[in-house]
Amino acid sequence: MGDELVQLLTPRGERVPNHLYDPWIADLESEQLLRLYEDLVVVRRIDTEATALQRQGELGLWPPLLGQEAAQVGSARTLRSDDFVFSSYRENAVAYCRGVQLVDLARVWRGTASSGWNPYDVGMATPSIIIGAQTLHAVGYAIGCAKDGVDSVAIAYFGDGATSEGDTNEAMVFAASFHAPMIFFCQNNQWAISEPVSLQSGLPLAARAPGFGIPSLRVDGNDVLAVMAATRCALDRARTGGGPTFIEAVTYRMGPHTTSDDPGRYVDPAELERWAALDPIARMEGYLEGLGLLTGAAKASITSAADEVARRFRAGCLSLEDPEPLSVFDNVYSAPHSGLERQKSQYAAYLAGFEGGA
Repeated sequence: MGDELVQLLTPRGERVPNHLYDPWIADLESEQLLRLYEDLVVVRRIDTEATALQRQGELGLWPPLLGQEAAQVGSARTLRSDDFVFSSYRENAVAYCRGVQLVDLARVWRGTASSGWNPYDVGMATPSIIIGAQTLHAVGYAIGCAKDGVDSVAIAYFGDGATSEGDTNEAMVFAASFHAPMIFFCQNNQWAISEPVSLQSGLPLAARAPGFGIPSLRVDGNDVLAVMAATRCALDRARTGGGPTFIEAVTYRMGPHTTSDDPGRYVDPAELERWAALDPIARMEGYLEGLGLLTGAAKASITSAADEVARRFRAGCLSLEDPEPLSVFDNVYSAPHSGLERQKSQYAAYLAGFEGGA
């Protein structure tokens, strides 16, 4: 593994030939390229709408993905329906690509449910809030795929901060030892909340994986084509018995860690300006305009489609009803549990004490 980034599009949208990775996207035609661009625009529109909803008091919290659209869309659109995703809380673009219903993206953050969707309907587990825990879940699932004799692949999404967690390192030990068919997909967005990646590692994060016996590569995470090519390559390796791969997608979190964070307290405005010039959507836009594919009519149509998605997302969010208080005890155990029933009875008595009060 070298320190160089796999890059197929420059920040201005110029195509960079690469004999190793060009074959992995050689099948992309005009319609597919436009669809990728639409995905990028739509998921950013969902993200800005969700942030607005939080600011308006309609969501309790939201983890923005602004700037990371290409890393998420480029990787998610390579997956098959029988592959399985294990993500952190920021992969809402991945969830969108996996077919998660718009309203289901809002449930947890509005506080009306403890889980947003049925994982088996979309091949994606509900997000892990505990940093790095999902990497262990992914390894276990991948080992199960191998034992079942299927060529499905598990992919774990996590940020740069998770590489400092024990769970992630333990997951790489198990993945290497059992030759698990999986991808460790690290979105290095440069900040683990307020801690820069330079304090976590003196080397590129992808340099850690070979120490566990896992091949790795670094890809320009703001280049949707490069991300797609790298992920397809890793998927093929996993499906054909090559074991796990670690991908470091070098990108940038252009917004706050969550809507409760103020990055203005720790981010140099000059740094933000430098990364804004590398915007993944502007890059793809430049490429498509150079090909003559992104006409004024096409761009207007995509913008209109994104606005309609945002409208449906907002309507779905506002339609969510508060759950019954006692439903917090539902589905805690698969079978009746006397201790839980006792707690439920006590809580019901507590709630009854407010009935008819002043």
